[in-house]
Amino acid sequence: MVNPPEAPREAGRVAVCAPVPGSPAQVEVLFRLYAAALAAADPLCVLPPQLPPPPRGRTIVIGVGKAAAAMALAVERAWPAPLAGVVVVPAGATLPLRTIRQIEASHPLPDQRSVAGAQALLEAVSGLGPDDMVLALISGGGSALCALPGGGTTLAEKQTITRALLRRGANIRELNCVRKHLSAIKGGRLAVRAWPARVVSLVISDVPGDDPGYVASAPTLPDSASCADALAVLQRYGVTPSAALADALTTGVCETPKPDDARFAHHDVKVIASAQTALDAAAAAAARLGWRAHVLANALEGEARDLATNHAAIVRQVLQHGQPFRVPCILLSGGEATVTVAGNGRGGRNTEFALALAQSLDGCAGVHALSAGTDGLDGSSAAAGAWIGPQTLALGAAAGVDAASALRENDSFSYFEAIGTTVVTGPTFTNVNDFRALLIEPSGT
Repeated sequence: MVNPPEAPREAGRVAVCAPVPGSPAQVEVLFRLYAAALAAADPLCVLPPQLPPPPRGRTIVIGVGKAAAAMALAVERAWPAPLAGVVVVPAGATLPLRTIRQIEASHPLPDQRSVAGAQALLEAVSGLGPDDMVLALISGGGSALCALPGGGTTLAEKQTITRALLRRGANIRELNCVRKHLSAIKGGRLAVRAWPARVVSLVISDVPGDDPGYVASAPTLPDSASCADALAVLQRYGVTPSAALADALTTGVCETPKPDDARFAHHDVKVIASAQTALDAAAAAAARLGWRAHVLANALEGEARDLATNHAAIVRQVLQHGQPFRVPCILLSGGEATVTVAGNGRGGRNTEFALALAQSLDGCAGVHALSAGTDGLDGSSAAAGAWIGPQTLALGAAAGVDAASALRENDSFSYFEAIGTTVVTGPTFTNVNDFRALLIEPSGT
């Protein structure tokens, strides 16, 4: 098992531990690539060059998401003028900020702390003028962290709907389309409250395709989706809203602000880090270590098990035919898998991917892989992900755990915990989605 660092690190700097002594050398390589990916998305590095010049009036910083604390710290260090504001962060993911207030809230399901966080954000941008600027620091995880029910719904109903969509495998765009229309702050409503101040949104993207309109359900950006789109998502996954919410969606009472709204005319938005940022850094790190690395894609989606099966097929093509790449090599991919939950185990999309990959490879010699969330969290587990090798299934058998049973119960974390190959980092203070690396050597190596 990989443990969190014992020595304190500089606040806001992402860090990853090495695997336990005795792990294969190939796993050490995979961890170094993961560390490079996280370092490339460190807010303290990527944010300062993107800051706008100070306005004539006040600067109000607002933020939400898993990277919000580190993004706020980066602003405090680099901003040349007075500022104030508030950011909403996951519980346990605060940093020592001087002037920007932090509120801890719940993820992945909102709670009353999420409501309090949303209210604080709205209050922070109220009463501003045209010479003032709102600097919005947006990163993944913000949809749950700031939640203010709107459109005829309640917090309890939002929790129920979110839980159902997550368990039934809705992707992030579908999920956030619904969230925007159930909210009094998302889908641009926070920016509307800030008008006539200018809003500059700096976004660390955790969504496939890097559309900032879906990161944290875009509290500061207009929404191109409609109430009808949100209803269609609910129908697609068999989620029945209350009569009040169904009426609000049908009549358009909870429609979001649209791109032609004049209140967004002078706003700016920049995506300052993404999955591609992390994958490019990992590929460069691999080259420094003497490995050929190939990025398969930065926006892979679908069921974690299906993605694992597809990755295993590519591995076999590489080993058997030298196509599309020659061994030895490293394959990299990013994006966001989904998991349709049928069991009651512990796990997330990264541990589920890793276990399904181990099952598909069935002890294939010469292959080691790591799959982990760049936020340090993976579903209902205490891990960021897991790593596998040719002995993963044999180690499970020796430990009395079965891969097929664990997958049926969505209990992938427990499997890897039993064999000691989980990846545990704690909060990384960034979030550019999932990171996957597969190291392939000739089978005789």
